[in-house]
Amino acid sequence: MSLKYEMKEQGEFLFRWRSYFPIIFVVFLFATVLADPIEAMTPEARESRALACLTIAVVGLFVRVYTVGFVPRKTSGRNTKKQVAEALNTTGIYSVVRHPLYVGNYLSGLGIALYSGIWWMGIVYTLSFFLYYERIMFAEEEFLRGKFGEDYESWSAGTPAFWPRLGNFKRSDLAFSFRAVLRREYPGFFAMILGFALLDLVMAVSREHTPGLLPIWQYLLAGGAFLYVLLRTIKRYTRFFHVAGR
Repeated sequence: MSLKYEMKEQGEFLFRWRSYFPIIFVVFLFATVLADPIEAMTPEARESRALACLTIAVVGLFVRVYTVGFVPRKTSGRNTKKQVAEALNTTGIYSVVRHPLYVGNYLSGLGIALYSGIWWMGIVYTLSFFLYYERIMFAEEEFLRGKFGEDYESWSAGTPAFWPRLGNFKRSDLAFSFRAVLRREYPGFFAMILGFALLDLVMAVSREHTPGLLPIWQYLLAGGAFLYVLLRTIKRYTRFFHVAGR
């Protein structure tokens, strides 16, 4: 089997299981923090780091929100069984980068990795992220190339895969759909907050030997859990989030 087809097969396999990459990394992160001899931080220092790292993660969340808010139905989804693309997105954020959702994922995960305070954790996270997602992106692009042909080739030739080229920006023809964002992104938002909160708890146990969360994580976790239950209930029992074509 040629390397091209081998990478495509690997990418399709990893695509189906991509939701588990964050879980695997978080387990590694927590285990490392528990074994790490870094000295305890003052609450003020922990809070400053929390705000800085949360900012990075929220930027990633906003990238995902902006992406999802402007795409049509059956594109840029959370499907795991197979590739789905009813249309080729080439405007909006897709005019500056080919894989904006993965850019958002990377930034959100980077914020959590950096919050650990372990200097090399950001490097390990970055390398493992690209090793994992490089094959997924390859498989996705092979699917799009086969489905959209010259249209895909023309768009991809001038649009970078991961590092945005802001000068390429072309406004989307679709209006922003806040309902589509709420319907599709609330699990990711809660997972991000939960990741930060659990890491903060692990760091407190490991380094201060006193279980407890900073106030910022207490408030965000409580608010995030409430929104998760509320939005999940609305999605399951109503048609509030239904938007034609989105």
